[in-house]
Amino acid sequence: MANLKIDKSDKIYVAGHNGMVGSALVRGLQKRGYSNLLLRTRKELDLLNQGSVFSFLQKENPRYIFLAAAKVGGINANNTFRGQFIYENLAIETNIIHGAYLAGIKELNFLGSSCIYPRDCEQPMKEEYLLTGPLEPTNEPYAISKIAGIKMCESYNRQYSTHYVSSMPTNLYGPNDNYDLNTSHVLPALISKAHQAKVQEDKQLVVWGSGKPMREFLYVDDAADALIHMMENNLAEGIFNIGTGEEVTIRELAEIVMAVVGFKGEIVFDTNKPDGTPRKLLSVEKLKKLGWQAQTKLKEGIEKSYQDYLENHEN
Repeated sequence: MANLKIDKSDKIYVAGHNGMVGSALVRGLQKRGYSNLLLRTRKELDLLNQGSVFSFLQKENPRYIFLAAAKVGGINANNTFRGQFIYENLAIETNIIHGAYLAGIKELNFLGSSCIYPRDCEQPMKEEYLLTGPLEPTNEPYAISKIAGIKMCESYNRQYSTHYVSSMPTNLYGPNDNYDLNTSHVLPALISKAHQAKVQEDKQLVVWGSGKPMREFLYVDDAADALIHMMENNLAEGIFNIGTGEEVTIRELAEIVMAVVGFKGEIVFDTNKPDGTPRKLLSVEKLKKLGWQAQTKLKEGIEKSYQDYLENHEN
């Protein structure tokens, strides 16, 4: 455990505050009365620029950092922009983690992803299963960059007595998601496709892969709640999975989305497209023992997401 409780007036830097997780963190922190949030757009602070990041952290010296900035995307984006994914994520992590250490900032929460675990990992995936087998090839560069971030936090804690923790959320969805079919994850892609199919009065909804892989989904405001819970509990080190502990097949997911959107056609699976990892269920026992668990049920979360899509993303 770290030494002192976070005060509501302490300066908290949310890196990536315009992204889906970052914006949920801002909502969650403000709701709890944290009033001194440090936020910078990409235009104001380029996280790929080491000098800019170092001087920003030195000057502002936040008490706590949420490292939610990342280059992210779905299976197609991960597989297509492999060089960008590994370079940009490594650069962001090393700049912020090393910059925090140089500025004397002791507390940080680094956000990874459940894709850090082996492709054919034992289920549910426990934190200690990291590096016990080969990764899923389609998102290996992204996963390796995230594993590097975890190991950097561990190594700095050991050498420099920092309190840097790593959080591994499952598949996230919710307000501020990415609905671009070229780069989005499966759930927002399905919402967008089902809505377009409904509007165009199509007879079919085409879904990538076989529909058999199983996935776990967490509403993004629940993820933010978990991250703030970790900060308030003064966690000093370690990896923590963040999820629901429940999974559905891609077919079941598509059926829920169709019901929420109101599309009455049939599902067709494009088996020429990749399935990705067969299963990715997280063990969430560590966070449960700390008194946190997810609150939003999948259908309820998809309903909220569809509302956000209609209001902010349809065009």
